[in-house]
Amino acid sequence: MLTTLEIGEDYPELRDSVRRICARFPGAYWRKLEDTQSYPTEFVTELTEAGFLGALIPEEYGGSGLPLRAAAVILEEINASGCVASQGHAQMYIMGTLLRHGSEEQKRRYLPDIAAGRLRLQAFGVTEPSTGSDTTKLKTRAVRNGDHYLVSGQKVWTSRAMHSDMMLLLARTTPADQVTKRTDGLSVFLVDLREHRGKGLEIRPIEAMINHNTTEIFFDNLPVPAENLIGAEGSGFRYILDGLNAERILVATEAIGDGRWFIAKSTQYAKDRVVFGRPIGANQGVQFPIARAWAELEAADMVCRRAAALFDAGQECGADANIAKLLASEAAWKAGEAAMQTHGGFAYAREYEIERKWRETRLYQIAPISTNLVLAYVGQHVLGMPRSY
Repeated sequence: MLTTLEIGEDYPELRDSVRRICARFPGAYWRKLEDTQSYPTEFVTELTEAGFLGALIPEEYGGSGLPLRAAAVILEEINASGCVASQGHAQMYIMGTLLRHGSEEQKRRYLPDIAAGRLRLQAFGVTEPSTGSDTTKLKTRAVRNGDHYLVSGQKVWTSRAMHSDMMLLLARTTPADQVTKRTDGLSVFLVDLREHRGKGLEIRPIEAMINHNTTEIFFDNLPVPAENLIGAEGSGFRYILDGLNAERILVATEAIGDGRWFIAKSTQYAKDRVVFGRPIGANQGVQFPIARAWAELEAADMVCRRAAALFDAGQECGADANIAKLLASEAAWKAGEAAMQTHGGFAYAREYEIERKWRETRLYQIAPISTNLVLAYVGQHVLGMPRSY
């Protein structure tokens, strides 16, 4: 069977639509949000009204029914335009868990309102302070009590929880010492954040290096209806992987977008900036780092596309999703470093936007999964070497 891959700017109409929206939100908009640690409500609203944040929701539920690659293109173009995709991306990758494992009743109850923007699903409660990336050791418990579960515990780095109506939550329903496999006994819930703030649920903002609107969340016997359990109790770890693979592919493509923004800025500045009677881009010391970053971005982009193709085909994509995240995060960072060096002192001036994007891009090597854990995954699960941690 012949398999084709469209090279270059796929989904051109989609890209043009995203660029038109982003043109209305220049750097000054994002700098003001940073000054006040605010959420880009106007930007997210425009994306929602244009149907972009409902891209993965099937048409029968009011969405666009697009593949994961199309969603990745949307996020790539947002970042390549100088805007910030992370403020809206969770609504896309959370769909991987809900669409593949949610009940028909759950989909009909929530998806039309999410697609229309009446309901915002932007929070993903997985990471905890004491367990970090060791997800199977999480301590947040959900105990069945009649027609409800009572949830107690704590989550951290749960971005956008203050600006989300619903949260996808991973909690342990069977104690770790009572399961055969450490991945068993974890369950996924849809939690309504609106009903319970101050009533078994507390959300506290975390001030961070970038304006990511991230939080820590405390649960104290928070009642969650049993009907909000996604799939079978105890099988949540497997369900969440669909969301995590989608997350890594989408975030990797966001990084590609940031890298492309850095390359465009650096290239133009290197052509325009004249020192010692010649454009600085005529110097190999300036030109070569930009060229190398571009080459590495192109390579990372190909793996991002392959990972998305595997995901959309329903095939195993864990290795590609992780590798795409690793390569894209490092390529984007090198592009950012090239932009900083090319702009010199002006890279520190906020009006040039370089320092803002530079700070944002550094996160990709840490979250949603660190570079070292990606290498550990490849070493063990792809190359068959002994577990290294």
